[in-house]
Amino acid sequence: MSISLAQLVVWLIVGALAGALAGMVVTGKREGLGRWPGLAVGLVGALIGGAIFRLLGIWPGLDTIAISLRDVLAAFIGSLIFLVILWFVKTRRTGA
Repeated sequence: MSISLAQLVVWLIVGALAGALAGMVVTGKREGLGRWPGLAVGLVGALIGGAIFRLLGIWPGLDTIAISLRDVLAAFIGSLIFLVILWFVKTRRTGA
């Protein structure tokens, strides 16, 4: 599987948008998680959200090269799932 420059740019934009939105929701601040952590969370969230939506058959066509609301929504939901997993792992380690 080869990744084109257009796909990479779309993933970065969708990941940045989703990470910024998820960061704002989780922290309650406009700054969110910050530029790079938000991008990382958004990219992982895009992978998680895309995989879940593809497995469940929700919104077919998420693999097209386009920036759409459904792409951002799938990445946002995936980002929230990823942040919940991170929170769960962190609380299990600290015992809090």
